[in-house]
Amino acid sequence: MTGENTRVLVVDDEEIVRESLGGWLQEDGFQVSSAPEGRTAVEMMKRDRWNVMLVDLKMPGMDGLQVLEEARKLQPEAAIIMMTAYATVDTAVTAMKLGAFDYLVKPFDPEELSLLMQKVVAQQSLVRENAVLRKALKKEHRFRDLVSKSAAMQRVFELAQVAARSNSTILVLGESGSGKEVLARTIHEESPRAGGPFVAMSCAALTETLLESELFGHEKGSFTGANARRKGKFEAAAGGTLFLDEIGDISPKLQLDLLRVLEERKFQRVGGNEPIDVDVRIIAATNKDLKKAVTDGSFREDLFYRLNVIPVTLPPLRDRKEDIPLLVEHFLDRLEAEMKKRVKVSPEAMGALLAHDWPGNVRELRNVLERGAVVAQGDVIKPSDLGLAPAPARAPGTNAPGEPVSLEEVEKRHISEVLGHTGGNVSQAARLLGIDRVTLYSKIRKFQLRRDGEESDPSGN
Repeated sequence: MTGENTRVLVVDDEEIVRESLGGWLQEDGFQVSSAPEGRTAVEMMKRDRWNVMLVDLKMPGMDGLQVLEEARKLQPEAAIIMMTAYATVDTAVTAMKLGAFDYLVKPFDPEELSLLMQKVVAQQSLVRENAVLRKALKKEHRFRDLVSKSAAMQRVFELAQVAARSNSTILVLGESGSGKEVLARTIHEESPRAGGPFVAMSCAALTETLLESELFGHEKGSFTGANARRKGKFEAAAGGTLFLDEIGDISPKLQLDLLRVLEERKFQRVGGNEPIDVDVRIIAATNKDLKKAVTDGSFREDLFYRLNVIPVTLPPLRDRKEDIPLLVEHFLDRLEAEMKKRVKVSPEAMGALLAHDWPGNVRELRNVLERGAVVAQGDVIKPSDLGLAPAPARAPGTNAPGEPVSLEEVEKRHISEVLGHTGGNVSQAARLLGIDRVTLYSKIRKFQLRRDGEESDPSGN
């Protein structure tokens, strides 16, 4: 940025000051306008953008500090230089605390003004360059809504981009909360089918009968309550992509039905006899070990190979902690748009985020940041705002620090910590973990955990 494209607004109630300042600044090549008092300056800020504002501290009506406060709201990127004939430490400190770039004492030397303006221009040019670099860096580390700079995730991005151009079935593998649906949606948006629908279906949420109806639709009268013909997800996704989450949880019957669809590209509605052609790209996902499920007989081997044409594995967040600062910035940008509140994370809070193991992965990180943004007093998230449970004391006979433990043990410990942090409130614990209450109750039973402090209401409220 140079003087010739730097717009300067001079705000002073003395005409001679406005004229002399304007003349000096124009000689240095700046574009200059002026305002005789504070309220006029604020109106001008609402209409036009200014790179620099020179504002008199003492003015009738709206004084300079009030103008400064309004400028920080309306044009936070502008540099504000305060001018006053009353040079006191108190006023200087107040102006700087409110965001003034610098402070000039009247009467001032034109040379002093020129040097200060050069400093402003240099600083704003640096800010602009940094913004461009940050934007380029974000683009380099992005695959649409996925953000990462880790080598493992970059390989995922490359494979996903190649896979998107094909029509092959994709199997996305990864832990709960690692971003499997986000990746599936991104592949769809990068594919030739992007103009068609993206339909997502969780295979773990429904009984076999309901899931069959949801996937394939049903004819009128095919079962009790089927009062009309209903199309299923396969028909809804025609010409687009059908994302089947938690594919490892479907029953043997539905495994066979899905295998037939993949082989024949046809299906029948429940209670129907007419074969329906299907033009759908399948992306399936699971957090289970399907190879192990094939070995123990709970998952069909032929279906596994039909789904596993292009396998894509998402690494857990604990294995790519270098991505946490990038993800934090990404989520805070999203939260600013949703909550109309801009916050940043303190160095101490960032340290806590980096130290956490994230069994709930990226979804848990997003939920923790949302909580922090809501409860933060002011615009800085502190460690206490995050709601992360402190590391528990090690009981005798348990693993020493740094000693490997099973993923199941990590999950059990984290759930126990969060339940303790919430005083046994299952609803609150489920929100912090990024899972629903039914899933949390299931894990509590699985790990035989206590729920100290939980109210008698079985809903967890």
